[in-house]
Amino acid sequence: MPVLAIAVRELEARVRRGQIDAARFQAVALLARDERARVKADVSLTEAQRDTYLKRLDGIATILAQTAARQPSLFLVLHEDAEISDSALRLKRAMQVDGGMEPDPEPVRPETPPTAVRDQRPVVPRSVATAQLANPFLEPDFSAVEQRRPTARRLAGWELITPLLSSFEQAVPGASSSMELPEPTPSRLPSGLELMPHQARVVAAAVHGHRTFLLADEPGLGKTAQALLAAEAANAYPLLCVVPSVVKTNWAREVALWTPTRSVTVVQGSGDTIDGFADVVVVNYEVLDRHVGWITTHGFRGMVVDEAHFIKNKKSQRSQHVLEIADRIRQRIPRPLMMALTGTPLINDIDDFRAIWQFLGWIDERKPGPRLMAGLEETGLTPADPGFRPAARQTVVDLGIVRRRKADVASDIPARRIADLPVELDAATTRAIRNAEQRLARRLVQRYDAMAARAERSDKTVDGIDHELVRRVARRELTEAAESSSGENVFAVVRRIGQAKATLAADYAAQLARNAGKVVFFAKHIDVMDAASELFESRGVRYASVRGDQTPDVRQRNIDAFVNDPNVTIAVCSLTAAGVGLNLQVASNVILAELSWTNAEQTQAIDRVHRIGQTEPVTAWRIIAAQTIDAKIAVLIDAKASLAARALDASGDETVSPADVQLEALAGLLTEALTDRQT
Repeated sequence: MPVLAIAVRELEARVRRGQIDAARFQAVALLARDERARVKADVSLTEAQRDTYLKRLDGIATILAQTAARQPSLFLVLHEDAEISDSALRLKRAMQVDGGMEPDPEPVRPETPPTAVRDQRPVVPRSVATAQLANPFLEPDFSAVEQRRPTARRLAGWELITPLLSSFEQAVPGASSSMELPEPTPSRLPSGLELMPHQARVVAAAVHGHRTFLLADEPGLGKTAQALLAAEAANAYPLLCVVPSVVKTNWAREVALWTPTRSVTVVQGSGDTIDGFADVVVVNYEVLDRHVGWITTHGFRGMVVDEAHFIKNKKSQRSQHVLEIADRIRQRIPRPLMMALTGTPLINDIDDFRAIWQFLGWIDERKPGPRLMAGLEETGLTPADPGFRPAARQTVVDLGIVRRRKADVASDIPARRIADLPVELDAATTRAIRNAEQRLARRLVQRYDAMAARAERSDKTVDGIDHELVRRVARRELTEAAESSSGENVFAVVRRIGQAKATLAADYAAQLARNAGKVVFFAKHIDVMDAASELFESRGVRYASVRGDQTPDVRQRNIDAFVNDPNVTIAVCSLTAAGVGLNLQVASNVILAELSWTNAEQTQAIDRVHRIGQTEPVTAWRIIAAQTIDAKIAVLIDAKASLAARALDASGDETVSPADVQLEALAGLLTEALTDRQT
């Protein structure tokens, strides 16, 4: 029981930090289920002992449910037909050993085909094995290999990754944000389809032999079509597309739409139904760990990673799998087509670039790759020279960064705006939330005073409010809040606000749907979506739900219903599960019932509606709880928007510190409390 308790707390803390570990979640859930069955069957226990054990297990189950509510995709691993991953089995056995129990016996695996080189990745669908045996000799493609002249090793010994990243963080206003692209060339497209000029230029670059792209166009500018037609131009087949689960079906449809002569297969679970001979293989991040073995030996000549900001955390399993596959593809094919698609490559920090650049082969763990190093050598500069950073930035951009804004390339897309809609919570709820905020502020003040007293004893006093100490207190509070779900921490307060706003936001959505047409309703938590759904049902409003705990088929049916059925007027969407990759431009109004902690997540959600094909001005209504911390968070989210503008668009806007919004919100709360105390 102590091992389970520690494991579930660690899991909860990871999810709060945005580190999704489906294998660990599944292992803890399985062990808790087994332990419950054991306790109920143990006749040696008294009723009191059994009740005590079951109550503790109920507490663990509650934390698991709360954790899954933060990341609804975790519900998928709890289904009865969900396959138990090898990673989950290993973790479960390790926890059993730690708890002094006899571990489950090692599962007996069937002998894997000789093409599966990794025993820890035993899933090799029969169709894939057949395809690999039918084509055992994969001819390398050397046609696009560049011939380079020797360059001086002026930069040998320099640490270059940090200067390269800072060249984007400190971009000169007006600096180029996109590689030079050729003029569009005539191309044969399926009947009735047409590319916009900005899309055709990327395809033309692939025709001319360019093979690495960070396609960072603003959301809604048709990146999927560009990637598929670039693969066609480069003959990069078989092509691997790694995508979020919510858009797997949509990717298959886009393949059939833009490249109808190419066959496509979608990997589900263990991949028993996939076609190993298909030209395009679509797989989602969540099941990638089961398929790494055969994927790395299948002979892919191209790889597309959709929503590439998903791999920004290089310590996560999904990032490690993607980077491993990319490296193996490059080992077999000298210049494969590698494309990272994301409208929001920077979420919190300029370091978010690292994993994407590594996927593209531009850098490795510690230094630039050969092409980037050659380009840096050709500048004739070192990091000690004043002009190095602008030249280095341009060198990276020329490797394949493509960033276009809607305002520049798709002027026919109507404008969008974000409108804050303050709502007054009922008196009792407002009072409860304000009391919770005040208790949190008092705890922060007490901690500040204790740390300030220690500073006085060491003669390190600061007149007035010590803002450095304020941030240290806020950072410590965040760390403790991430490790515990008890008490009034900032996450609990914000979630309580979201719950309180749920019916008010849903009521406004119902009014909009009645008067202005289809509406997309976004929320972060399951209980907020449930409350909205209940209100819509009580009003007789037809809606479709798009959330992480649905199977892909159910999710796609609901999306189709919203898009195609005029009587389905509201889509109730998870901000996490439905905030990327979907085309919902049949609506022109978006309700943001809960605030995200990042501007990028908010932007992604809005751009499900504000994209190519939209004919009406788009309005995103942010529901803000008046007289609460909600309003402060909204201001901080807006401030964070300048990070991508500065790094990618070289807009010249002042960039805020990369410290996250949570830290700034707590620091602001503490500063306000200290100021009130002084006055």
